[in-house]
Amino acid sequence: MLLSTNLHVPDGFLSIPLSLVGWLLAALLVALALRKTNIYLSERQVPLMGILASFVFAAQMINFPIAGGTSGHFLGGALTAILMGPWAATLIMTAVIAIQGLIFQDGGLIAMGWNIINMGILTAFTGYLVYRLSARYTSSNRTALIIGGAVGGWLSVLIGAIATAVELAVSGTSALTVALPPMVGVHVLIGIGEALITAAALVFVHRTRPDLIRGSQIRPTDQSAKWIWVGLSIVLLLTMLSPLASSSPDGLEHVAENTGFSEQAQEPSYSLLEDYSIPIKGDANLLTILAGVIGAAVVFGTAISLGRLRQIEKTEEIDAHTSI
Repeated sequence: MLLSTNLHVPDGFLSIPLSLVGWLLAALLVALALRKTNIYLSERQVPLMGILASFVFAAQMINFPIAGGTSGHFLGGALTAILMGPWAATLIMTAVIAIQGLIFQDGGLIAMGWNIINMGILTAFTGYLVYRLSARYTSSNRTALIIGGAVGGWLSVLIGAIATAVELAVSGTSALTVALPPMVGVHVLIGIGEALITAAALVFVHRTRPDLIRGSQIRPTDQSAKWIWVGLSIVLLLTMLSPLASSSPDGLEHVAENTGFSEQAQEPSYSLLEDYSIPIKGDANLLTILAGVIGAAVVFGTAISLGRLRQIEKTEEIDAHTSI
């Protein structure tokens, strides 16, 4: 059973110098995201960070089949950016990708900087830009906004795939003329799944809690506890569906196998819950579900902690300014 490797670059695919550049860029952008969210993140948005992070984590466990014996999975950068803004989405996606790499060995540790950029930062800003453009030129018509979000989700997957192909070429792993066409071809199809999931999520949010969407002028409702439990229930449902993930190779794995650089992937230097399973005897499906629940809980707590940290720092800054 294959789980969540869509654009997670393993160690060995990218050169060490380029990987170090990726770590540096990712660290700078995450630091900037922390500073930006300190300005606009409100107390009521903190739980949403946790819900979205755990939702993205759980959804990424489910690979769906596409044409040609290949599979793909939801990335989520566009959706999180539409709901929270691109800078908060950067923190959410960083939390997801970091936990995937550190605990589940999904994506290389050396290549993690570029994984954060490709799957988190680029997808968040691409999806958010397309969505905001649709809002600007359609007078924020609800249907147009949902279509804009879907297009943003589709394009975000494509941008992430193109960036990965360029990085492979810069590393000397695969020439751009060899890797780019199949990466674009397969992720054009995977992006359709991203678009449909993003659109469905936006329809749900527009109908239930439109005030949660970034930039919404609708006043918040008093049902915060209710929607938190609804969100956690959806996450639990997704983890229970994770054993149904397609066993077909994902987009990057498919391209690597067909273009001859799959053998360059390095084995993880350690193993915790590798392949989203717990290394004990028992029913494989149940162990996968349990691993998913553990991962979703850790990601939820990490994202909440980031949000709380920003709230504490914001309060301290206000208190310091007041005392002056």
